[in-house]
Amino acid sequence: MRISLLILALLFLIAVTNNQASLNAFQAANPPATTEEAARKQREEEMDRLERQHQVPAITAAFALRTSRERAHRLAYLCYEKTIGTPFKPIDLAEIALAETGGHALSARAVSSRGAVGVWQLMPERVKSHGYAPEEMKHDDRCAEAAVRELKVKLKVADGDLSDAKRLYCGTGKQARMYEAKIRKYRREILARMSREPLQPGVEMKTASL
Repeated sequence: MRISLLILALLFLIAVTNNQASLNAFQAANPPATTEEAARKQREEEMDRLERQHQVPAITAAFALRTSRERAHRLAYLCYEKTIGTPFKPIDLAEIALAETGGHALSARAVSSRGAVGVWQLMPERVKSHGYAPEEMKHDDRCAEAAVRELKVKLKVADGDLSDAKRLYCGTGKQARMYEAKIRKYRREILARMSREPLQPGVEMKTASL
């Protein structure tokens, strides 16, 4: 009787071991979907980071044609930093800055005839709606933050259409259509500069002191 029980126990142990080995082999050949999804997401995030960094030198060069090299670098880095974690890329914020104050040396003290302030030319009432005081727009970092918030509002109004959102950043009507044409011109300028410097994976972007 004791021998029979030992034999049964041994057979049971062999069966369990074989089942576990089969399960391990199946899992190795068929990794969980969540693992594959996480790996895919990580690859996409890395490519997005590299693309964003690739835009910064071209933005800096475009800005440097309108202001000092040091200021150009600082503003380009703000375009990178303030769009992290948003639906926007650095180029989106950069082309708005160029359209708004590119003709005024990208000045933080620029004020339009209608009262829009800062590099990204926000109207005082819009500035306040985002939790800032109009005089804070003289600080480039706060102006960039407010511009991103304003663009998010316009993106929602435009049902997720980024081109429409940028046009709405200016307003509506003929002036907005002209503004859209200016933005596209500056985008082409930046993209042309990017095409001369291929994306280089593994090269870290040098940050600017703000």
